[in-house]
Amino acid sequence: MSSPPADPSEPATLDGSALRADARRNHDRVIAAAIEVFSEHGLDATVPAVAARAGVGKATVYRSYPTKADLIAAVAAPQALWLERRVADALRDQDAYAALSGLLRDIAVRLSSDRLFVEVLPQAGFQNLGETFTRQMEQLVDAAREQGSLRPDITYQDIKVLMGGASRVLTDMGVRDPGEWRRYTDLVLAALRP
Repeated sequence: MSSPPADPSEPATLDGSALRADARRNHDRVIAAAIEVFSEHGLDATVPAVAARAGVGKATVYRSYPTKADLIAAVAAPQALWLERRVADALRDQDAYAALSGLLRDIAVRLSSDRLFVEVLPQAGFQNLGETFTRQMEQLVDAAREQGSLRPDITYQDIKVLMGGASRVLTDMGVRDPGEWRRYTDLVLAALRP
């Protein structure tokens, strides 16, 4: 048996050959359904639920994604890419506080409606992304602190704890209103100011 495709969102048959057109359509439906189901219900959602939403049998899903973890990796790749790009944009901004504020608000809005985003990024398969994200966030926080926009004792760890706590409580409460998520993000940001 060959190894999975390099890009988990690009399926191949077990022998590595390209998919037929009908199989490709099924694959596209499976990915779209998986994004919807995991976004709505988090990672506790089942492969049969994804198959049902896609209108295919479980075997169709398992043919391309032998495990649930493989399917999660495929649907999480765009989430990780969005985060990588958004952080890179923030690092290019000359006003580090404005960049940090905008980044945290954008993440909060995304978290408000996307359970997949909430749950998938901490998964072990995205450890490298987490390490890179941490380094980049530390750079952004350091720059904002050096520009005098943050209290001198603020670290990325502080922001992570405050935002993580707010995110967990809002998620647990089922709050989906982006305005509420932005409001709590603004309260966190206000606590960080000198």
